[in-house]
Amino acid sequence: MTTVEAASRTPVEHVRDLLAAKPDGLIEAIAREAGVSTRVALEALPAEQRLLVAPERFEELWQELATWGEVLFLMHTPDVVLECVGSLPVGSFGHGYYNIHGDSPIGGHIKAQNCQAIYLVDRATAQGRRACSVQFFNGAGEVMFKVFVRRDAHRELLPDQLKGFEALKTRFV
Repeated sequence: MTTVEAASRTPVEHVRDLLAAKPDGLIEAIAREAGVSTRVALEALPAEQRLLVAPERFEELWQELATWGEVLFLMHTPDVVLECVGSLPVGSFGHGYYNIHGDSPIGGHIKAQNCQAIYLVDRATAQGRRACSVQFFNGAGEVMFKVFVRRDAHRELLPDQLKGFEALKTRFV
């Protein structure tokens, strides 16, 4: 590709080129390299790897995730990737937040009205393994947090959670 051709590419075309070169690439890193939001980069994935869920279904989806047992809760910013294993407490709205408290290391207050999109993401990792997650996006197109189907001691996805994830894909179409 010539310098002129490279300069004339749109940011989304750049994302697609990066994904073509590394289909298992970290979406946040691809977004930063292309100068777009994480949501724009995620939208460039093949349709079978992502399913958009309306943000109005936040509580309904959360309540379902709360039945899965211990999940991997992840927050990824440019400065930190924070992972926490625990069950998602059933939440309730109050004082402008979706409040989650319970017998779990995962707890606090989520500004649910800032959630502008939710995606069910099903794709391969850099290690060649399937990864399934529910990703919550804010209005800037950045990830608020992700909830992953956990793995067992052999690095396989937990069957019950995987079944639950597949059911979400059917339920939230």
